[in-house]
Amino acid sequence: MIIGAGASGLTAALAAAEQGAEVVVLERDASPSGSTSMSSGFVPAPGTRFQRAIGVTDDTPDLFCADLMAKSYGKSDERLARLAALTIGPAMEWLADAGKVEWHVLDDFLYPGHARHRMHAVPEKTGAALEARLLAAAAEADIALVTEALAETLYVDETGEAMAVGVSRPDGSVEVIGCKTLILACNGYGGSAEMVAEHIPQIAGGEYYGHAGNTGHAVAWGQALGAALKHLSGYQGHGSLAYPHGILISWALMMQGAIQVNREGRRFSNEMGGYSEQAVKVIDQLGGIAWNIYDGARHDFAVAGFPDYREAIKAGAIRSAETVAELAAATGLPAGALAETIAEAQALAQGTGTDSLGRDFSDVAPLAGPFYAVKVTGALFHTQGGLVIGDDARVLRKDGTTFPNIYASGGAACGVSGPAVEGYLSGNGLLTAIAFGYLAGRHAAAQTKGGEA
Repeated sequence: MIIGAGASGLTAALAAAEQGAEVVVLERDASPSGSTSMSSGFVPAPGTRFQRAIGVTDDTPDLFCADLMAKSYGKSDERLARLAALTIGPAMEWLADAGKVEWHVLDDFLYPGHARHRMHAVPEKTGAALEARLLAAAAEADIALVTEALAETLYVDETGEAMAVGVSRPDGSVEVIGCKTLILACNGYGGSAEMVAEHIPQIAGGEYYGHAGNTGHAVAWGQALGAALKHLSGYQGHGSLAYPHGILISWALMMQGAIQVNREGRRFSNEMGGYSEQAVKVIDQLGGIAWNIYDGARHDFAVAGFPDYREAIKAGAIRSAETVAELAAATGLPAGALAETIAEAQALAQGTGTDSLGRDFSDVAPLAGPFYAVKVTGALFHTQGGLVIGDDARVLRKDGTTFPNIYASGGAACGVSGPAVEGYLSGNGLLTAIAFGYLAGRHAAAQTKGGEA
């Protein structure tokens, strides 16, 4: 039995079904979507044949693991980081072969913290498209998917072995379904205001851009059972959610030379630090608001490459103007300060001066009219801490022993971002969803059938 039909649960289901296990996936929604559909759908993986197809031949799990550890300043669980780095490449190639999931490697730019072009996406470049392809693969494999089934109660025996799950249905009825093995793929606790306030108060005042169903069931069950929990303060934030539209504006604009200013028309940070930690920096500004400022060339780049950006245009979130003065009028930003800020960014891109905030503008072209802007806020996307798993994705107790038949993957498990927002490396969410889902599915199926994964 698998709880959750996002990328993690569906990957686990496909991996288990391939080995001949009987699989049931429980999903609380009528139509599965979850955090996967709300994500960009980008998955980092080293050493894949998809990288080699575009000429990236020198990426390795060791290099990827080093990037993961560097992003968290060495605070990630190194065993889990290495496990994810070693597993994700084979898992992605297996999904292509067994699930007919088509992967393309994005090579327009390097995401912050990644040493190589290793970000994979389906052709549509959206999380919703990734979810749709995984659902299609699950249907092709005849995997039983039970929707509108909210898993609320976990039944275990005195040894900690999962025996059954109590499921609430829309008509108020409750079903108890038995299982030989259980995989918790129900994400973290981002949808629980109480748990967010307890574990990550710095983002409690921000927008939540995640699935409402991420209410921390796996963490709560783990706490009740005496499971090992780690890095509950870790999470993915994002400093570029269109406000009030609630549409993700890709950080690729920043990588291409955009800047971010507050309501005073001033830059307030090094935008290259990473979009996750930028969430807190934006929330700290007056009203929790910032503006992304860029030009026509970057606008065209985003239109061509990012469906979310095209959605933002349709929603009226994007402002444009021929001159800086007109842009100030369109945004309500102070004209003098905005002009000074843009002029400084132009000079830095032309090699004049050193940025006091520490950003390197040397590899981007200067901003040039027409100019564009979008109002954004900082947001919580999903939590990164959770149940500690072993190398087979089984949940560990506090003493290091494993539960007999309970597995965890994705946001339900402790991730690889460490204990703080700045530890999130682009793609870490789907990295552990697919890598740990793949491990959980294979090993749970082997245990159910009495064999080896």
